[in-house]
Amino acid sequence: MAAGRRTRRAPEPLRWLARMIRNFVLVISGVPVQLAGLAALALPWLIPRFVPVGFWLVLLTLTMSAVLVLLVRVPLTFIERHRCWSVLGIDIPPPPAAPGGSLPQRFRASLRSEVTWRQLAYHLVVGPVLAMGGVLVLVMLAGGIELAATYGYARLPGQAGDALSAPKAEAIATLAGVALLLLTPVAATLVAWLDRKAMTALLGPSRSVELERRVETLSQSRAGVVDAADAERRRIERDLHDGAQQRLVSLAMNLGIARESLTDLPDEARQVIAAAHDEAKEALAELRNLVRGLHPAVLDDRGLDAALSGIAARAPLPVSLAVRMPHRASPTVEAVAYFVVSECLANIARHAKARHAAIDVRRDGQRLFVQVTDDGVGGADPARGTGLASLAQRARSVDGTLRIDSPQGGPTVVTVELPCES
Repeated sequence: MAAGRRTRRAPEPLRWLARMIRNFVLVISGVPVQLAGLAALALPWLIPRFVPVGFWLVLLTLTMSAVLVLLVRVPLTFIERHRCWSVLGIDIPPPPAAPGGSLPQRFRASLRSEVTWRQLAYHLVVGPVLAMGGVLVLVMLAGGIELAATYGYARLPGQAGDALSAPKAEAIATLAGVALLLLTPVAATLVAWLDRKAMTALLGPSRSVELERRVETLSQSRAGVVDAADAERRRIERDLHDGAQQRLVSLAMNLGIARESLTDLPDEARQVIAAAHDEAKEALAELRNLVRGLHPAVLDDRGLDAALSGIAARAPLPVSLAVRMPHRASPTVEAVAYFVVSECLANIARHAKARHAAIDVRRDGQRLFVQVTDDGVGGADPARGTGLASLAQRARSVDGTLRIDSPQGGPTVVTVELPCES
């Protein structure tokens, strides 16, 4: 099988020529659009046989100009964004959509919006200046071509020479035209660079809005990843529970039946069956713990209260539990709360030397508070690798917080606060 072809890059002169063409197209195509804002502003003053004389007529004309500019800024902004995309391949994100409501309400909202004033700054100030730069580039291009052709044009058949077309003057004009043609791409590049920077800064969302949008996008992406991971854990738990766990149960039952019924076998065979039966039961217990650690089925079926009651009953020390949740939280938040409590109880059993632990779970509005307390030796420190750092990370995955109060000598109080949208 042939190896994949490598993409051949165009030679540097061709790529430079392509960049110059894009710059020229951007600069020249921007001239009429960038002057359209000023044209809209001046249009009411150019109505034939209309002379705004007097305070009210002048005020009316100014109002018409302002309204016209506000109306044309939206299509002009769209054209500028499309021009930047089609020529340079740069996508300028659209500004946030204006809030709904009646026409006067939307008009007042647009006047208060920072987006409106940045767009007006481009169409009425920056754009016309850039248009003058584009006109200058056109003049330099046309003038450079005309001057560069002077020497050759003067020597065409039928052209009569004069004092101004002396060889020395013709040579100077031709050199000046060549120099002007060499400077024209530089001017076009500069104007195109300024235009790109101005469009990006004034016609797109502001930096603060863009940062807010990115934060929102990242939060949504993170929430999607957390939900997907939780759904995957649920799927694995179901597959293990309905597949491997059922097979192990059947195997353990068959080995138990064989152990009790096949009494006439040699002692060596019965010992092998007994050992296999014990191994199957241990494997089944380990698999049940693994399935419970992935995602307990009781959490989905009966909620956080029943799931926490189960781990409190299995704890190696007395645990008191209080759950006050009039309404269930989202499955992802309930899973986070469950695993936080489970890990806290495991840490207490391994490190705290406690005689008693208490779990308090309550929902207050749109927040879920989980508090785990023990009367152990204290001194819990996330930096010492006791699993508390992973608990904080798990809480942060759903925009929650974790606080630890563990002085030397105890008691240790771990408080977790989680968003609780149902």
